[in-house]
Amino acid sequence: MATQSHSLSYAGCNFLRQRLVLSTLSGRPVKIRKIRARDDNPGLRDFEASFIRLLDKITNGSRIEINQTGTTLYYQPGLLYGGAVEHDCSDLRGIGYYLESLLCLAPFMKHPLRIVLRGVTNDQVDPSVDVLKATALPLLKQFGIDGESFELKVVRRGMPPGGGGEVFFSCPVRKVLKPVQLTDPGKIKRIRGIAYSVRVSPQMANRIVDSARSILNKFIPDIYIYTDHMKGVSSGKPHAAALLPPGCSLLALGPVSPILLLSPPHSLPQAPVGWRRSPVRSGPILLHSAASTRPRSCSCVIFAGGCIDSTNQSLGLLLMTLGQQDVSKVLLGPLSPYTIEFLRHLKSFFQIMFKIETKPCGEELKGGDKVLLTCVGIGFSNLSKTLK
Repeated sequence: MATQSHSLSYAGCNFLRQRLVLSTLSGRPVKIRKIRARDDNPGLRDFEASFIRLLDKITNGSRIEINQTGTTLYYQPGLLYGGAVEHDCSDLRGIGYYLESLLCLAPFMKHPLRIVLRGVTNDQVDPSVDVLKATALPLLKQFGIDGESFELKVVRRGMPPGGGGEVFFSCPVRKVLKPVQLTDPGKIKRIRGIAYSVRVSPQMANRIVDSARSILNKFIPDIYIYTDHMKGVSSGKPHAAALLPPGCSLLALGPVSPILLLSPPHSLPQAPVGWRRSPVRSGPILLHSAASTRPRSCSCVIFAGGCIDSTNQSLGLLLMTLGQQDVSKVLLGPLSPYTIEFLRHLKSFFQIMFKIETKPCGEELKGGDKVLLTCVGIGFSNLSKTLK
């Protein structure tokens, strides 16, 4: 692990996870000031405090200082320890909010991480557990992170605002990562997806599948969308304030390319049950019309192209940075604002810059314009793995 003494200073609450994750990997302390200083309710939110507690659980020797108002945070990272951990996530954000950062840190623990996360498994803000399982795990395997203990499983589903979901994640440790050359996204050969239903009739999920297939069958014949129906204890906590029980939605729908999986954006509204007042749109909407938003969004992701979808762009770039001292390349679609800021943070914490080349769409590259990113890894070594 790197042990650079001088700390980095930032202001504001934006990109808090990025800064804390990169601080943990680089060993550089970080100080964040003016966290919502002018807000009516200043300071860290409950879900951010929960994320900081999670970092404290998976590390050994971290030093965390927060002032009384919560507007200033000082974080001096310790060693990544891992082991068996349980954590209750805040119901204000999905489990994907915490899991995205764990995917970055888990391969570099001293002991293999086996963690149980409890909270909201599917919401309209963060990537669902299903999306991360279908896209992030295959990406990690490209860098040599694989094994029998590499697993992400939904034990119980939990919907907002009650939560009650449970997820189990285990990941082996690796001393070094191998470089990658992800420059050929290949052709779309088949599509796989999952339609889940919670506390409603299983027939609702079947209706979602029929609606999605009616659109996708026009483009490709090899389509399989399986249903996941949970009830009782496995369906999380009911909430009296909810207009209806959480309902059902189509998730992790994406094309299977020769290299990786793509997923539609996770910020789309979930498909409500029958006629229902939607919290996103004004007025009632039908189940089949809401279910059709996912296949259409999937076609937009295919058009954007690249070997990694926008949800996992930052994860791929981080693993390229931490790889061996060899050239790694990846072809991406348009860079998201989150990824652009992540590139700036990589330069601050690891002093590494990517070569960025634009690849206009043409005969070889169909769809939208692409971006080719190239870097030489810093040769990051997981020293914690060798400690006894």
